[in-house]
Amino acid sequence: MREIVLDTETTGLDPNLGHRIVEIGCLELKNHIVTGEKFHVYVNPRRDMPEVAFGIHGLSTDFLKDHPPFEDHAEKFLRFIGKDRLIIHNARFDMKFLNAELEWCKRDPIPFKQAFDTLKLAREKFPGSPASLDALCKRYKIDNSNRTLHGALLDSELLAEVYLELIGGAQPDFIGEGTSEQEEKKAKLINVIERQIRKAREFDLSPHELEEHKALLEKLKSPIWAKKAS
Repeated sequence: MREIVLDTETTGLDPNLGHRIVEIGCLELKNHIVTGEKFHVYVNPRRDMPEVAFGIHGLSTDFLKDHPPFEDHAEKFLRFIGKDRLIIHNARFDMKFLNAELEWCKRDPIPFKQAFDTLKLAREKFPGSPASLDALCKRYKIDNSNRTLHGALLDSELLAEVYLELIGGAQPDFIGEGTSEQEEKKAKLINVIERQIRKAREFDLSPHELEEHKALLEKLKSPIWAKKAS
C-alpha cells in the first residue's frame, strides 16, 4: 500500500484572490513505513510575498524568484503522487490550491476523494481538543523543536509520524517484500515464541489399578464397545 504525505506553503489563504503555492513537500509511505522517497520543490509564485505569509514560512520574494514556476514542476509532481492516497492535514486547503495551480496550467484536477484528511480524523478522535499539527505532536510526544517556521517538507515528516499514531501506531502490513532496512524493522515487531516439546510420559499400570479398572467396566450397562463387537 503506497501513500503520500503532502503539505504546501502559500502566499495566502485563497487562490481565488490571486494567492499561489510557494513550496510543496511530499513523503512516500509503503505499508505505513517511510521509504525515504521524497518530492520537494520551491515554487516561484510570480507575485510578491505578503508580510503575514512570510512570517509563517519565511520564504521571501527574493528567494523564490530564482525558482521555477508551478507549471515547470507539475509533470514530475503528478508522476510522484500517482493515484495513491494523499495524507494531508486540512486537506481542503491544500487541495484547493493544488487544483487551482493545475487548472492555471491546463491540467486535470486531483480528485478530492484521493485525499485523506488527518485534521478531520484528529477532531473525530479527540473532540473538543486542539487538532493542529503542533498540538498533535505534543499529544504524541513527537519532537517538533525544529519547527520554528512552517516548511512543507518538515511538516510532511512530522505529519507522517502523527498520521501513524492517529491510526493506531506504526503497524506495517506484512505484505510483499521491502528493502532490507524495512524487513529489519518488520522483524523487530514480531515476537518469536519457542515452545518446548516434551516426550509423552510412558508408564505401566499396577496390578491393583488393572483390577480396579476391570471392576469398573463390569458395572457399566451396555457399553458402546460391546455393541460394536456384537
